[in-house]
Amino acid sequence: MAILSDLQPKAVMHYFEELCGIPHGSLDTKRISDYCVRFAQQRGLKYVQDDSNNVVIYKDATEGYENHPTVILQGHLDMVCEKDPDCDIDFSTDGLRLCHDGEYIFAKGTTLGGDDGIAVAYALALLDATDLKHPPLECVFTVDEEIGMLGADAMDMSVLQGRLLLNCDSEDEGVLTVSCAGGARSDFKLSLRREKAGKCYRVSVEDLLGGHSGVEIHKGRANANKVLGNILSQLPIRLVSVNGGSKDNAIPRVCTAYVCCELADFPTRFFALCEEAKKTLPESETEVRFTCEEALCEQMLTEDCSAAVMGLLCDLPNGVQAMSKDIEGLVQTSLNLGILETTEDYVRMAFSVRSSVNEEKEALLEQLRALAVKYHTAYEESGHYPAWEYRKESVLRDTMVSTFESLYGHKPVVEAIHAGLECGLFCDRLPGLDAVSFGPQMHDIHTSRERLSIASVQRTWEYLLAVLERL
Repeated sequence: MAILSDLQPKAVMHYFEELCGIPHGSLDTKRISDYCVRFAQQRGLKYVQDDSNNVVIYKDATEGYENHPTVILQGHLDMVCEKDPDCDIDFSTDGLRLCHDGEYIFAKGTTLGGDDGIAVAYALALLDATDLKHPPLECVFTVDEEIGMLGADAMDMSVLQGRLLLNCDSEDEGVLTVSCAGGARSDFKLSLRREKAGKCYRVSVEDLLGGHSGVEIHKGRANANKVLGNILSQLPIRLVSVNGGSKDNAIPRVCTAYVCCELADFPTRFFALCEEAKKTLPESETEVRFTCEEALCEQMLTEDCSAAVMGLLCDLPNGVQAMSKDIEGLVQTSLNLGILETTEDYVRMAFSVRSSVNEEKEALLEQLRALAVKYHTAYEESGHYPAWEYRKESVLRDTMVSTFESLYGHKPVVEAIHAGLECGLFCDRLPGLDAVSFGPQMHDIHTSRERLSIASVQRTWEYLLAVLERL
């Protein structure tokens, strides 16, 4: 029995439930891509499916709209697969266990995939309808957005004629996103040599707030890797290892190091420096803890290796580098030292670099390259994606603002974000593209607490139809 069959809008809920029944985690999108192809075939709609599993489905304009500009509707097919420890779902074989409480749709024990299944459901409902007014449509379903926008990056965009793009990959109703950062990943690997260790200690900084480097970098949250690195740089230590953070786009909350030091009062001096460091932390970092205890280590880094690691760790920039002059409060350029790890062969430092101005992103990357040369460190860049730069003049934005105001009696929030969206790739490759990102209200995406507002899905559907009719 269909779980969402009593909810409105019926067509959207029907397709959303069908999508939730198909496994579609990142890198596992063939089945859901083929579902979209069968949908097009059954309705006699022209489509394109590429080797990456991206799908484009075309629909002619309704009567009277034949000469209106083509509109691209875009969302991504993959979802983040997270579940509770006691959940027995196998994301590679099982569909989601949908539920609703009259207010929200959710999935038992797992992520819901409202990001971005609801965008695909909206598009399928439009493609299936015979009584809705709209210009020519190009419905684009990309893949592997959640792991670096791989589908959009691989897509041949010459199959698209539209220059108005409605991206439905935002999770705050009433917010229109009109610009986002571009970015890249930077990876340093410094080769190590070791010798017999002396007196050893385990030291750490713990319980910092952390957060997402694209959303919370401007809140001044301390980076544990930089905090501990700055403290240790003031002591005559030899590193054994240092580790902090596991994702380049997450601000590390914890960093732990094993160090050798012959000072008899090392713990006292370490904690004194920790107290000084606390004074420089943001007021919000109220739970920070520092630890120091004796440890046993067989080997430590050679003097030159230890000095190189500490020098690079301290010299590398981190955090907000520039704020936007066009949009108040928007971070324009930043980077985050999200991964610091020691292996048998090297110390690795990995960054997420972001900027809404492509020239500034490149300048920051050049600064990192120069530091790699200075410290004779192996260096790689990956995952480049362009910024979606703010358009001072936008017919699409103006239409969406006026339509929203006429429906709800107040203006929507128009904002830029410091995270990345696929719009940047589309704008980079489709000259003159005018794009806006929007969507219904969701909470706690990418977690098993993910919820999708039922009423917001209905309102956003009505808003989408009104925008298409005006376009």
